[in-house]
Amino acid sequence: MIKKKNLVFLGPPGAGKGTLSEVLIKETGISHISTGNILRAEIKNETELGKKAKGFVSSGALVPDELVADMVGEWLGKDECGKGFILDGFPRTVRQAELLEQALNKIGKKLDCVVYFKAGEELLLKRLTARLTCGGCGAIFNKIFSAPKQEGKCDKCGKDLVQRADDSLETAQERLKVYNVQTAPLIEYYEKKGLLCSVDSELPKNKSYPMLISVLN
Repeated sequence: MIKKKNLVFLGPPGAGKGTLSEVLIKETGISHISTGNILRAEIKNETELGKKAKGFVSSGALVPDELVADMVGEWLGKDECGKGFILDGFPRTVRQAELLEQALNKIGKKLDCVVYFKAGEELLLKRLTARLTCGGCGAIFNKIFSAPKQEGKCDKCGKDLVQRADDSLETAQERLKVYNVQTAPLIEYYEKKGLLCSVDSELPKNKSYPMLISVLN
């Protein structure tokens, strides 16, 4: 269905990377790679890399970029990633991108495309502050993407929906600020490598998804 299958999804929080990746994964069978899940699995399975990572986690320190990149590289070499993969949330910095390239070289793989999800800050803030959480069962809704059938009430248990503190405007603005400082430089980095493709993620899913498929072919 798609020709470019080894992917990085790049874009600010609220740009819709997760929404479109869910559809792509379901239709193509490629793997979604979460560095958090990999880290937990390596520690649980007590692999050599997992044991090293556990030392940092146990002491409350950040796991070094080099170690994370090595774990990601090993994971991408597994059979389950044979159909392709989506990396979302890694790399977050240019240094991590350099380490990822080295890790991929070790297993004889390379990125086919870095998809940049473009959206204006006004819309991003609107999306990031539209999340509602059920105070009863914990179900999550979004006033834009998945609004409850009855305003302010959970579809599943009928309890009141609330906005959590971490979905506030101030938190959303801080998340975008961190992205602009740490991650946005990857746009130019991957553009210079000829890997960057763009998707207008301000469009609704029924229009942005066909655009995604187009850039991957």
